[in-house]
Amino acid sequence: MQPEKTRLDKWAPFLIFIAAMLWASDGPFRYHLTQDLSAGFIVLVEHFINSLIVLPFVILGWKEIRGLRWREWLTLIGIGIGASALATILFTASFSYINPSAAIVLQKLQPLIAIALAVIFLREKTGKRFWIWATLALVGGYIVSFPGIIPTVYEGEVWSPNTIGVLCALGAAILWGAGTVMGRSVLRTVSFRTVTAMRLLIAFVFLMVWNTPENIADSITSLTSKDVLFLIIVSLVSGVLSLLLYYHGLSRTKASVASIAELGFPFLAVIINTATLHVFLEPMQIVGMILLVLAVWKLTQVKKTDIIPPSISNNS
Repeated sequence: MQPEKTRLDKWAPFLIFIAAMLWASDGPFRYHLTQDLSAGFIVLVEHFINSLIVLPFVILGWKEIRGLRWREWLTLIGIGIGASALATILFTASFSYINPSAAIVLQKLQPLIAIALAVIFLREKTGKRFWIWATLALVGGYIVSFPGIIPTVYEGEVWSPNTIGVLCALGAAILWGAGTVMGRSVLRTVSFRTVTAMRLLIAFVFLMVWNTPENIADSITSLTSKDVLFLIIVSLVSGVLSLLLYYHGLSRTKASVASIAELGFPFLAVIINTATLHVFLEPMQIVGMILLVLAVWKLTQVKKTDIIPPSISNNS
């Protein structure tokens, strides 16, 4: 039984990588939805559908939820409002002020943010092998997004909108990076199913307040059958399914390793953008893809003692 658990721990970062790739797979569906619906409403409906799906987790884990301490509640609220609701809204808003490529590359700061927070608050330590492959993963992710190394700046951009867009993108990166660290922290004492359920429910309650009744009513009346179908697809693929994989992997992975594994998001996002725009990958992008996949795979080879500190017990 022990070898099986060790094998699962070994491949935990790859579960996070798969979850991140699922997050990126909803691009074509989300693009269609944003043509007629506001970002806030889309995120609200996603969380509504996902909240219905995770209700059984709440019922089954009610005893655990009732036993949560105030610090765990604060952490879950921070994850739900910050990493689940606000980060997505900020990231979407940044597209209105700066080019999407610039917004995506700023998300590469997430690993650095998460590593810094993990070292400060979780007192995690990283070995030499981690830093080697983490650096290569960052380099690979950057090359995939920017094969020309230097990001292209669109004509007509002025300082003020750029500043707003950069702040929105950085805000999303900080919230997502902090969410990784907070998630790893609360998973010490709370099961990954409960964390997933509470994250979605808390975010849904917040988004109900965020969206005005008028906006919700107008958006509902304008929904088409295709909109409903795409909302369900987005909710299932990039919502509860990816979150369950994510927190299952995160419960057995250091926050710093998890943030690097999350680079699967820009990795697949570039592929999807290339396919939908009918543009072939450039040679440098292929090099970056290979480097990123190799680096994330090598991160799964890191010793268990370098992934999970002995002081942390897995209660999921």
